[in-house]
Amino acid sequence: MTDIATPQLQVVTDLIADVTQPIDIGDIPQGRRRIIPISGGTVKGPRLNGRMLPGGADFQVWRSDGCTEIHARYVIETDTGKLIYVENTGLRHGPPEAMQRLAQGLPVDPALIYFRTVAKLETAAPEFAWLTRGIFLCSGARFPDRVVIRYFEVK
Repeated sequence: MTDIATPQLQVVTDLIADVTQPIDIGDIPQGRRRIIPISGGTVKGPRLNGRMLPGGADFQVWRSDGCTEIHARYVIETDTGKLIYVENTGLRHGPPEAMQRLAQGLPVDPALIYFRTVAKLETAAPEFAWLTRGIFLCSGARFPDRVVIRYFEVK
């Protein structure tokens, strides 16, 4: 029998996305559609540093079962001026009272909320090509004016 590697997680960076007022599209067959515009932000960590460019957004569906489907798209500009396109998809859920507070833009203890995503990254910069060949799991926290996401590379 061949040994199978046990995946390990290595911290890549912490991303702080500044967000503006949600755009509430309303109820659709899958749930309530909301778009959360991203106005900028910072990227700082042991392997990736830079800033988030304005213009990205998180396209959410708040499902009837209390779970939020997350699909964010945004661009990171590294501290060396290289661009990285990101699609970050996942789920967020927690106790109904906590989810209601999030929907109202009120503070919620991040420990109450399950917020996990998988990020896919694309870049033309050779020095960041490693981002296009790995799997990146993220753990996040939502605050009234920002979202904090820690990126881990699966090793």
